[in-house]
Formats: sequence, C-alpha cells, structure tokens
Amino acid sequence: MKLSDGKIKHLNALADKRGVIAAAAMDQRGSLRKMIAAGKGVSQNEITDEMMQEFKASVSKALTPHASAILLDPEYGLPAAKARARNAGLLLAYEESGYDNTKPGRLPDLLPHESVKRLVDQGADAIKVLLYYTPFENPDVNDIKYAFLERVGAECTFHEIPFFLEFVGYDPKGGDEKGFEYAKSKPEVVLKSMEEFSKPQYHVDILKAEVPVNAQFVEGSSVYKGQTAYTRKEALDFYRKGSEVAKKPFIYLSAGVDNDQFVESLNMAAEAGADYSGVLCGRATWKNGVPVYAKQGVKALEDWLNDEGVKNITAVNNALKGAKPWQTKYGAAAVA
Repeated sequence: MKLSDGKIKHLNALADKRGVIAAAAMDQRGSLRKMIAAGKGVSQNEITDEMMQEFKASVSKALTPHASAILLDPEYGLPAAKARARNAGLLLAYEESGYDNTKPGRLPDLLPHESVKRLVDQGADAIKVLLYYTPFENPDVNDIKYAFLERVGAECTFHEIPFFLEFVGYDPKGGDEKGFEYAKSKPEVVLKSMEEFSKPQYHVDILKAEVPVNAQFVEGSSVYKGQTAYTRKEALDFYRKGSEVAKKPFIYLSAGVDNDQFVESLNMAAEAGADYSGVLCGRATWKNGVPVYAKQGVKALEDWLNDEGVKNITAVNNALKGAKPWQTKYGAAAVA
C-alpha cells in the first residue's frame, strides 16, 4: 500500500497536526436546494444558483477556521473554496448529485464537465465520490459500480491525488434507511462495504464510512428512542469489527443526522477503541441554519453559523479525541 509523494502531501494538507481529518462537508446540491425551498415555502425552481453559492460561502467562511478541510462541489462551491480559511484543505466532489433513477440500483454518474485533472486545477487536495452501495443488491448492478470505481481510482492514481470514497447504504427493497428494520441490517451493510472497498483494485485512499449502527436504536445511548436493535456491547463490537475489516484509513460521515446523534456515535467509537481517522461532517453542523437563511437572509445565517454552527463543529471536534492519525493504517508506506 505504498502511497505516492503527491498523495501523502495532499493528505497532510487535509489533516490537522495530529494527522486526524476533521473536515466540514458542504457539497450538497439537490438536497440543499430542496431544504432552502422548503424553508422559504417556494418551489425549488425559485432557488437560484446565487443563493446556493451564497449559502455555501457563508458556511465555509464560518466553519473552516475550526476544520482541517472542507468538502465542496465544483458546481456551486468554488466561491466557498475561495472563502475558506487558509488552514483548511479542499476536497471536491466528482459525482453528479443524486443517482440515475431511470434504472434500478442507484447507479452513479460523474459530472460531465469535470475530470480529476480539472478538479486538481481548481485546487482540490482530494477527489470525493459518493456511491450508494449495499452488498445485498443484484450482483450485476454492483459489478457496474465496481468497474466505475476502478476507473476513478486509476484516474486519481495517475494524477497523484487522494481518492475519498463515500459509500452510503440503502435497502434495495425500498425500506426506510432511518427506520428500525434497516437498523438491524446496517452493521452488515457497512462492514461488508468497508471490506470490499479496502481492496487494492479500487485505489481508494480514505474510506468515508457511515457509523456501523444507528445510535437511536442502541440501548441506553443518549439519543435512544425506546426500540432496541442492539445492546451497547453489541454496538461497540460492530465498531471494533469495522476497525478490523478496514484495510485503509476510514473517517465517519454524519449522514444527515442531528449533531447530538453524531456526537454520541463518535463517543461510542472512542469507547470501542475504533481506529477511525476523523470525520467529514456536513448537515449535523449547519442544517439548522437553513431555515434561518431562508426566512431572514444571509446576515442572519452568518450570525447563526458564528454562534450555533461553531458550537456544533466544536462539539464534533471535542469528540475526536479517540481518532487516530490517517497514517496509522499505512504505516511506513505513509512516509514521503
């Protein structure tokens, strides 16, 4: 697993002094447009590109002084990339927002006007691809996804730029991924995904993984909802299992949950001794600012972000005490 000097340099630019990746995420596109429209009580067509850029730039300016990096999209996020604090590295998304819903299996698409070279030229320290994935999908569908990732991984390797793969599980039968039934199968979906994408043919450098359990269904957790999908001991064992099966460094994504649930998930990771290397945390830190922006405008959003948004990202940062440097999994291979 020898890393090129270029990849090592860029990974260091994305991490803090400890080698932990404490990154903010603001690459939402379709979902952000939908959230702003809902807050304003208008159709999505009335949300302009300028509004999208303005919101992202405000988040970047307020939160990146407290982050080691920020994940943005090249469609609306480049002004936000310019607005980020000098200490923060830059990840750029390579995939189209959402997925191809004309075919089964949530197949991904790349942005048609982008390439890894173009994203690097725009200042990227890493390339991020989001993939909807479950080991329980039709094997033919998953094989399309494997080939897709092999192409992206080869492109990133050629340009010596880190490849961050974000994989998000789903129920191929259409169940609710936030519900109790899915929670019971979530550990297997997450762990098998971590195992699969650690394989060398994908050239993934950092796995951007979901936490292996839904904290709302962990008996006795601080966000417990009354239904038990796992005891705390079982939940901690799933975190440890993730550390065992991941052969590449992994960071946790917030997956749209509230900040208190994400912080509790990170506290369980620390309690389990999971060797994760940080977070890419998006909506958990800024989503409650969307209705503020929608109803009161950009100045009110900036005030909210500098107060509540900073409190949220600080709470996440404080929960990263148990995170391990990204170099840990690579060992000697991570020395430039």
